[in-house]
Amino acid sequence: MTIRVIIVDDQAMVRAGFAALLAAQSDIDVVGEAPDGRKGVEVSRSVHPDVVLMDVRMPEMDGLAAVRELLSPPTGVVHRPKVLMLTTFDVDDYVYEALRAGASGFLLKDAPPADLISAVRVVAAGDALLAPSVTRRLIADFARQRPAPPSGGPALRLNGLTPRETEVLELIARGLSNQEIAARLVVAEQTVKTHIGKVLAKLGLRDRAQAVIFAYESGLVAPGDA
Repeated sequence: MTIRVIIVDDQAMVRAGFAALLAAQSDIDVVGEAPDGRKGVEVSRSVHPDVVLMDVRMPEMDGLAAVRELLSPPTGVVHRPKVLMLTTFDVDDYVYEALRAGASGFLLKDAPPADLISAVRVVAAGDALLAPSVTRRLIADFARQRPAPPSGGPALRLNGLTPRETEVLELIARGLSNQEIAARLVVAEQTVKTHIGKVLAKLGLRDRAQAVIFAYESGLVAPGDA
């Protein structure tokens, strides 16, 4: 099955370079591009991509506002693509908020070409791009800067999880893959996937990215934990 992608970035050279790289893959089809978030939303709603590569800082509408438009659309709009943020370290705050809004992860603009291709496939498959330690550090840094979660907030929602589900959520937040979690808990990888599905459903979360955010904001995982 071909992965339909659009590229939203205010730099024409970036769009052209990414488009050429992705279009050369037999399983990826670049179906549109846009120079700012507003036009990106319009293009997305017109061509219905599977994945949107979204720059963070752009004129007219930045990537954060565009993510919110795409993933919390008005009544009548049913298409919700996966969103992969393109960023540099000087815009971490935007990335953190984009993850909270439902983006599936982020990729540094200077990442190797193979990483971009892999990221598109990972996100299209419904997973979150959270394996790199830099992502965990990003989330931990912002959790550290925020006040302790209020009692009765996200922490209370943890009460709806079983002990094993809570353990799985903690390991997700620490950056372990499904395979690593399975090895740690001595269970089958499919069992881990089942637990993750239940965690997301019970907490009303979209994917692993939001699960990591929730784990920090609820206090389940503290910044700096290994």
